[in-house]
Amino acid sequence: MKDIRIATATMHSVIHRTDQNLDTLHQFIKQAYKLDVKILCFPEMNLTGYCNKDDIVHLAQTIPNPLSNALMTFARTYNMTILAGLPEIFQGGIYITHLVASPERSLGIYRKLYLAPPEKKYFSQGKTVPVFQDHGLCLGIQLCYDVHFPELSTLMTRYGAEILFLPHASPHGTSEQKFISWMRHLPARAYDNSVFVVACNASGENCAGLKFPPLSLVIDPSGKLIKKSVAPAELMVVDLMAKDLDYVRMHHMRYFFPNQRQDILDCLGKQKF
Repeated sequence: MKDIRIATATMHSVIHRTDQNLDTLHQFIKQAYKLDVKILCFPEMNLTGYCNKDDIVHLAQTIPNPLSNALMTFARTYNMTILAGLPEIFQGGIYITHLVASPERSLGIYRKLYLAPPEKKYFSQGKTVPVFQDHGLCLGIQLCYDVHFPELSTLMTRYGAEILFLPHASPHGTSEQKFISWMRHLPARAYDNSVFVVACNASGENCAGLKFPPLSLVIDPSGKLIKKSVAPAELMVVDLMAKDLDYVRMHHMRYFFPNQRQDILDCLGKQKF
């Protein structure tokens, strides 16, 4: 890994106003460009607005589409990797998808693996666990409910992830209540796997009955909070330093991950629940 400047956007997205959402995204990108941000992460389904009702079915599209094309144009214009989400039609199902629009590579696609109970009526669950090489580092993406399953972070780290980006669209509680909730499990994902964790939530009312408390935070590979923001519609910029990753991974008593036992992991895979 090398030092890199990343940012999150606590973006307000409204259902059925995709053009407006895309314009809001573009404004954040232009702001981030002026600050020399290299990777910018937006919340879950920020391009269309998040919803787990019939409305979302009509907003889903196959990829590529005008939104994904616009993301790739922005990535190349501003030399910035953009992580943004939308509902996707793929192989007969509808997926909660997050895109990796990179100036260096073709479009990357992550499809949510773990669906929250209210989502299962409308969406299909993803089947692959990709990681993405970009700007000289390896990153993974997990979407909201995904993060409650530790084995996913373990698997992404096995595949080489150094940073986990965690876009959310979680409508429960206030920003401070959400922060308390996140701090129960997100530091564990960072500490157990010796990775940076970058999380952001949607912000404001989506005009479909949901209201999202704004929150962004970054946790270092030791499980310590680097920075947080509870401001709505804010760009939070953070420099991720390679030395913070090396501090953990170059010390045999701090870096637990290489000492995992494959035989125990194999037993977990065979266990029936």
